[in-house]
Amino acid sequence: MAVAARKGRTTASPHASITTAAWPGSLDSWLSWIPLPKWALITVAVAVAILLLLFLICIVRCCCSKKKRKKKERIGLCAVSNSTTTSLVQPEMEDLEWRAEQKQRGKLQYSLEYNFRTQELKVGVKQAVELKAMDSGGTSDPYVIVYLTSDRKKRYETKVYCKTLNPIFNESFTFQVPQAEVSESTLVMQVYDFNRFAKHDIIGEVRLPLASVNLQHVIEQWSDLVVASKVEEEHLGEICFSLRYVPSTGKLTVLILEAKQLKRMDSHGLSDPFVKVHLILNRKKWKKKKTSVKKNTLSPYFNEVFVFEVPFSQIQNVDVVISVWDHDKMTKNEPIGKLFLGCRATGNQLRHWSDMLSNPRRPLAQWHVLQPPDVVDRALGLKSHLKLPLHSR
Repeated sequence: MAVAARKGRTTASPHASITTAAWPGSLDSWLSWIPLPKWALITVAVAVAILLLLFLICIVRCCCSKKKRKKKERIGLCAVSNSTTTSLVQPEMEDLEWRAEQKQRGKLQYSLEYNFRTQELKVGVKQAVELKAMDSGGTSDPYVIVYLTSDRKKRYETKVYCKTLNPIFNESFTFQVPQAEVSESTLVMQVYDFNRFAKHDIIGEVRLPLASVNLQHVIEQWSDLVVASKVEEEHLGEICFSLRYVPSTGKLTVLILEAKQLKRMDSHGLSDPFVKVHLILNRKKWKKKKTSVKKNTLSPYFNEVFVFEVPFSQIQNVDVVISVWDHDKMTKNEPIGKLFLGCRATGNQLRHWSDMLSNPRRPLAQWHVLQPPDVVDRALGLKSHLKLPLHSR
C-alpha cells in the first residue's frame, strides 16, 4: 500500500503542476524579460490605467462644455463681474436698440447739381430700395420730403407710390442758394410712409452737409437711410377734411371735420381756432367761407360743410386753400397754418385732389399737415399781406 500510495503521489503531482502553472507560467515567461520586480510592474500598470481613465474623462468633459457654450454664447458675458470688461465686450442695451433702429431702413439714390452762375441747387430724387415695411401687409406707401436747413419753410414733396418698398421717383427740385450760404446749409431728404387717416410715419432720412460735398461737378450717389433727427421745424398742427365733386351739377363740397395739435397762440397755452376755405381761380382770388370759432382748444371739432359752384370746365384751374386761424377780439386774427389743393399742388394735397376727381360724387376725407402761411402764399403766387374779399357765397 505504501508503494501504491507512492505511485499515486508520483502520478498525481505531474497533473497538478500542469493545471496550476499553465497561465502563470506564460505570464511569468513574458514578465521575465522586464528587469523589474512584480510590485513595481503592478504599480506602473495601475498608474497607466488611471491616466487613461483621466484622459477619457477630460475628452468627455471638453465635448460637453463646447456644446454648452454654443447654447449659452449670447448670455455668457453676464457672468463677468468686472463692469469695465463687460462694457468693453458687451454693448449697452441702448446701443443695441439704436443699431436695431438703424438697420433695414433702406437706401436712397439722389443727385446734386449746383449752378454757380444762377446760384441754384438742383436736387434729383431718383429712387429708393429695400425700404422698411411700415404697413401690416409688409409694404409701404413712400414719398420724399426735401428741404434745406437754411430755409426750412421751402419744402418739396414727391408723389406717393402705393404698396412698394422700391419706389422710382425721378423727380427734381430747385433751391435758390447763394454761394456764400452753401457751406452753411444741410440738405435733408426724408422718406415718409403715407397714411390717409393717421399721421404719416417717417421711414428714415438722409442729411447731407453741403460743406462736405464737392459741387464743382454733378454728383449722383446712394446713401443709407438713418433714424430721423429729433430737431425738426415747428409743428403747426393737422387738419382733417373731406372733398366731394359732382361734375354734372358743378358742386364742390368741402367738409371741415376737425383739427389737432394746433400751435399755441394765446398766452395761456391755447388758441381760439377757426378755418377759412378760399377758392382761387386762375391764380386770382375768387370765393371764401369760414367756420365758427372754437374757444380755448388745440383740437377743435367743426363738422361744418361748405358748397361751392365750380363748373366742370373750370375745375382744373381752381385751387382750394384751407387755412386755420386764431381768433382775437382785441387784435388782428393770426394765421396758424395753411395748405392748398389743386392741380398745381404736390405730395399729399395733389393726391387728395386727384382722388376726388377720380371718384366723382364720393366724399373723400384725409388728414393734412399745416404748412407755414407764407410758404403756401409763395407757392400760389400770392403776397402774404394781400387779403381775399370778405364777401362769401
